[in-house]
Formats: sequence, C-alpha cells, structure tokens
Amino acid sequence: MEARHTPERVSLLLGLGVLMLSILPRYVAAGHQTRLTLILLALAVVGVVGLLQWWLLSTDDKSRLPRLLGRLALAMVGGLMAMGLWHLLFSDWISWQRLISHGATLGLLLYALSLWWQAGSE
Repeated sequence: MEARHTPERVSLLLGLGVLMLSILPRYVAAGHQTRLTLILLALAVVGVVGLLQWWLLSTDDKSRLPRLLGRLALAMVGGLMAMGLWHLLFSDWISWQRLISHGATLGLLLYALSLWWQAGSE
C-alpha cells in the first residue's frame, strides 16, 4: 500500500505542533519538568515528520497549502474565542495558559472536522 502525502496531512501536523506549543506555558507555570521534556521531544518528532511530509508533496499540493493554513489559523482563532466565551459564561476564570491550550485544542478539532466534512462531501 502506497503512502499518500497530502497538504491536509501537513496542515494537520502543523496544527498539532501549534497545539503542543500552546501547552508548554502550562507545564512551565506548573513546574512539570518531566512532562515539559516529553512534550518537547514529541514536538521535535512531529516537526520532523511534518517537514518530511512537506518535502514529499508535489508542487501542486504545495500550492494548496497556504489556503489550508489560512483555514487552520481561522479555526485556531475561532477555537480560542469559543473557549474564552465558554469559560467566561460557565466557569470561574482560568489561567491564560489553560485558555490558550483549550482554545488551540478546540481549534485543531474544528479544523480536522472541517477537513473530514469536506472530504465526505466530495
């Protein structure tokens, strides 16, 4: 079975990297050095895999990537706003570190669901 390299996969890997970066302030603030080390190692692996996936993309697929990254950015901002509103209405104030990690998580989930929805409608 041949592996298929798509710009959607590359954008999801980049989103996963952004999500991992958004978690770092929580671990630094809480002093979780072991978790911080593990997430940095995982971030390095995701970065290498993403770079390899990008390198294997065709020129046409690479030209589709900026539009997908724009959608990813919109999903991340939307996730951050939705989580900010959620926590404002339904919970006590949480730290900004938790807010950005929750927002990035929701944003990546929304982005992945939008890719799945688009693939299902084609």
